Amino acid sequence: MLPRVLPGLLCAYLCLVSSGSGAKAEQYPPPECRRILFLGDSITFAGHYVALIDARLQAARPGQAPLIVNAGLPSETCSGLSEPGHPFPRPTVHERLERALEKFKPDLVVACYGMNDGIYHPFSEERFAAYRDGIERLTKQVRAAGARLVLLTPPPFDPVPLKDKGQLKPADAGKFAWSGIYADYDDVLGRYAAWLLEKPDGVEMVIDVRSPVLQAVAERRKQEPNFTLAPDGVHLNRAGHELLAGAILMAWGHDPQQQPDAKLLELAERRAALLRDAWLSHIGHQRPGMKAGLPLEQAERQAAELAESIRELVR
Repeated sequence: MLPRVLPGLLCAYLCLVSSGSGAKAEQYPPPECRRILFLGDSITFAGHYVALIDARLQAARPGQAPLIVNAGLPSETCSGLSEPGHPFPRPTVHERLERALEKFKPDLVVACYGMNDGIYHPFSEERFAAYRDGIERLTKQVRAAGARLVLLTPPPFDPVPLKDKGQLKPADAGKFAWSGIYADYDDVLGRYAAWLLEKPDGVEMVIDVRSPVLQAVAERRKQEPNFTLAPDGVHLNRAGHELLAGAILMAWGHDPQQQPDAKLLELAERRAALLRDAWLSHIGHQRPGMKAGLPLEQAERQAAELAESIRELVR
């Protein structure tokens, strides 16, 4: 699963990040974990890292891999905050979390929040407190539903691709939004990630997906000063998602270098997108402009056909 643009770098980065994230020698999730729900913002919604993890688990546990559903929602926060310049109030996971847990009944929830939670402003204690409160509420509700919780640090914000586009603002600019981001916004995300890595009470595991991205970019910039894994500063490209997946797989005791078959990954991505859209519609949300998914029963029938094709491949 090595990123094609970063050959030879991932192992060193993942060894470092897993040593700081509570990685376990045994493979995770445990066999009794049959249903995994991924929650997050548009980075999770894009879904490449989720599909990579799904494909890897399918290959490692033929016929026994857990059902993984990606329910990431673009623009979402766990803090409940929204910047004035956003075209609509940002949705919050707490509006839909109870329904998601009741309808999907996960054994494990993997959540990645933070990129939107600082609402692209300079650091403030008030916004940081809202983020911490949102994570703690998420933790309590997941635990109350009988599920385990794995938290991912927010990936980094990369200002380099925006430096010549007039989309970066100094700390005294006054107004900030996704279209006009505080130039040092990654410092805010770094503080959020550092707090998460202290492992809030009730969390099963915290995985640092931030460090491998930062380190890969820094290494590549020794030869290419403008290299980026996030062309708009926020959303990682596929190589960036491979780093996220690799960090998670390493922390879960899997070898991230074992690449899934190309056909297997294609099937996993088709199945993941099908189930994602259906489950988002089935759970319901307040984010405008989202394409409705298929009715859940119809989507699950089609997903079952894709799952059978996957089982044939991994046999």
